[in-house]
Amino acid sequence: MPRRKAGSRGDGKTIIRVFCEGESEQAYTEFLKRRFSDVAVIAYPKEIGLFDAAKARFAKDPRYRDYTDAIDEIWFFFDVETKDIDSWDHRFEIIEYLRKLKRKPYIRVRLLMTTGCIEYWLMLHYKMYAPPIQTVAEKERVIGELKRTEPTYEKGDYDSIEKIAINYQTALVHAKMVLGNLLEQGMPNLEESDERNEWLCKKCLTFSNVFEAIEFLEEKASKNHTT
Repeated sequence: MPRRKAGSRGDGKTIIRVFCEGESEQAYTEFLKRRFSDVAVIAYPKEIGLFDAAKARFAKDPRYRDYTDAIDEIWFFFDVETKDIDSWDHRFEIIEYLRKLKRKPYIRVRLLMTTGCIEYWLMLHYKMYAPPIQTVAEKERVIGELKRTEPTYEKGDYDSIEKIAINYQTALVHAKMVLGNLLEQGMPNLEESDERNEWLCKKCLTFSNVFEAIEFLEEKASKNHTT
């Protein structure tokens, strides 16, 4: 099957494929898919899975393998945890592999990361705070606080997560502040880079950078409305 060239759609939309660690990440991705449908075509596999799953998809699944020239970005939406610190080198090898599936330009790979559990990112839709979130007890406290704030919340529930996600503008402000504060803890730079992402994955300090993907979509939307 011939590969479709990037831009052949003619509508200027960014083509994004997202790989999610869990069902709640999928539900949030579904919100972004609908919210920014005018500027991006966002799709994700029904099955959850991250780096190895993505490599397998692009190697074997014709729906991915045969359309790499049309894909602009690949996103990984996952939790940063201490148990995964030693996985960075393996994951980065896959990131480099995926980038080079298309040349001029390479496919952009974004890491949408939240420390401990996605419920921290969701809580940032309501308030600014940065508790430790690595132990089971710490994660349960954040999950419990989210359920008190939004009683309908359940993991993977599209309706309750959409109700939370509507407040994403508030989350952008809070998440940017939390990430910026990590410069004082030795984060090498604020802007997205492989060096910064490795540091975040290995230090496991509290943060969420999901806002960076949303800001990218918002910038696309803003340009679309002014042309």
